[in-house]
Amino acid sequence: MTSSPLLLAQSLLRCPSVTPEEGGALAFIEGVLKEAGFEVHRPVFSEPGTPDVENLYARYGKSEPHLLFAGHTDVVPPGDASRWAHDPFSGEIHGGELYGRGAVDMKGGIACMMAAALDFIRANPDFKGSIGFLITGDEEGPAINGTVKLLEWAKDRGERFDHCILGEPTNPNQLGDMIKIGRRGSLTGRITVEGKQGHVAYPHLADNPIPGMMRLLSGLLSEPLDHGTEHFDASNLEVTSVDVGNPASNVIPAEARATFNIRFNDLWTPQSLEEEIERRLREAAGNTVRYTLTMDPTNAVAFLTPPNAFVGFIADAIKAETSWQPKLSTTGGTSDARFIVKYCPVVEFGLVGQTMHQIDERVPVADLGRLTGIYRKVLDAYFTASP
Repeated sequence: MTSSPLLLAQSLLRCPSVTPEEGGALAFIEGVLKEAGFEVHRPVFSEPGTPDVENLYARYGKSEPHLLFAGHTDVVPPGDASRWAHDPFSGEIHGGELYGRGAVDMKGGIACMMAAALDFIRANPDFKGSIGFLITGDEEGPAINGTVKLLEWAKDRGERFDHCILGEPTNPNQLGDMIKIGRRGSLTGRITVEGKQGHVAYPHLADNPIPGMMRLLSGLLSEPLDHGTEHFDASNLEVTSVDVGNPASNVIPAEARATFNIRFNDLWTPQSLEEEIERRLREAAGNTVRYTLTMDPTNAVAFLTPPNAFVGFIADAIKAETSWQPKLSTTGGTSDARFIVKYCPVVEFGLVGQTMHQIDERVPVADLGRLTGIYRKVLDAYFTASP
């Protein structure tokens, strides 16, 4: 049973687990954790119209507190493999860096979690508490048959978690830069302005929807949604598409469509935000613009894990290992933390994300050792003085 983060990471990188394929990655993790004494389960979840997805849940120990490590072994496609300096599924080392799809997002992080847990258990086989692993194969895909259902499955079995570390690559430049203690929510809306098609030479016989759309979008963007909070930046609304589907320059279009996305902080819920959008559109439309608004369903709600003893354990471990005082951040997109937070407080900390999803995704071998050291220090602190 190896506890080398490098060897564990290489083994995982050699598994072609492009969403939704398991590719051998979960089977490898199962074998390593079972050998260390974990009870391991491999539930498969299904949903009509989506691919079946394999997942993994493992636990060592029966008592509280229960610290959960979470992550995903599925990866995005490597693209044109001939453009990589090394085969994307070879786990090659060159210049002190480990190459491969998923090196930082996030097989490298999972390897470090495993290495730290194995080392801790070897040194403390009878510690008071439990260590869990919740690993999905559906984070980079639809995220339907993965973490959401795996958490429900675990809850139905009576599993309870006290805290969770999600190993997403949180650091922008160097290991120790940033801990994610929350995430913004995401809400998408679609506006359609109704007009009447006609010839541009006879505008009185038509109704151009474009000026109306301009009024509506101006109304949405005229004032900021908010000015941020103690831990969150200001919410931002971005218009991502405006389209009339009109290939002719001498035809007034029948309708105009626009799409916008809002990344919102904890001042808002999807419902309160939708109400604000509707208010702004009504004011901008007056009695002249005919439009419809639809809001896409969302499971991405803003959340925050307030700085507390658990966050302190992680920050202290990072500083001890790297000499850096990490920034506590809520920036970036969504992650599976938005699902986990419904079950326990969750903090995200992993590798440096500069090359994730890129050709030649790679991680410094030294960072694997340092991240393992950080996780190991967190385990020591957590089970010595539970938060």
